[in-house]
Amino acid sequence: MTPAAPDVTSLPLVLASTSPYRRELLQRLGLPFQTLAPEVDESRLPGERPQALVQRLAEAKARAAAAVFPAALIIGSDQVACVDDQILGKPGNREGAIAQLSRAAGQAVVFETGLCLLNSASGHAQVGREPFRVEFRPLSPAQIAGYVDRERPFNCAGSFKSEGLGIALFRRLTGDDPSALVGLPLIRLVAMLAAEGIEVLVPPV
Repeated sequence: MTPAAPDVTSLPLVLASTSPYRRELLQRLGLPFQTLAPEVDESRLPGERPQALVQRLAEAKARAAAAVFPAALIIGSDQVACVDDQILGKPGNREGAIAQLSRAAGQAVVFETGLCLLNSASGHAQVGREPFRVEFRPLSPAQIAGYVDRERPFNCAGSFKSEGLGIALFRRLTGDDPSALVGLPLIRLVAMLAAEGIEVLVPPV
């Protein structure tokens, strides 16, 4: 006899990321969850478009976490910032952040965020992406240096924190899900959880 599938409401929720920004976003939904740092090679494949890259890595992170959590709902996410399909990584230091913002000043940057919700008990994965367009104001070297020195956004793709002073860098924001810009598209995630039988607004008793 085939064993019964576990009740989805009994499955733990796992965020396959140790990003403090994603953790803070997921906390907004009021669901208990655990975090895990997935071991994934994040190298871009030859000729791979940013849109495909973020979806592939989001799923890879979730599946890597499934080795530790074989019966769980696992969230994987990945994000890149793109200027004309060229990816801006995390700057890592002050010089890198200043260089990225100098390039983005007066330009449009598209953030592609991949999202995966994997039911590791059933193997079913929902995978998607959320684009978000950021139009930067023209910025002087003094403005860029002043921002970087105040917020030190060295581990942020695109070299800014939109939830902080970074909002002053922008002329216009365009997208369906503002939480995607921070790194975890909550609107899409709520729909994915609902498809797995988890209703965020009516938690199980």
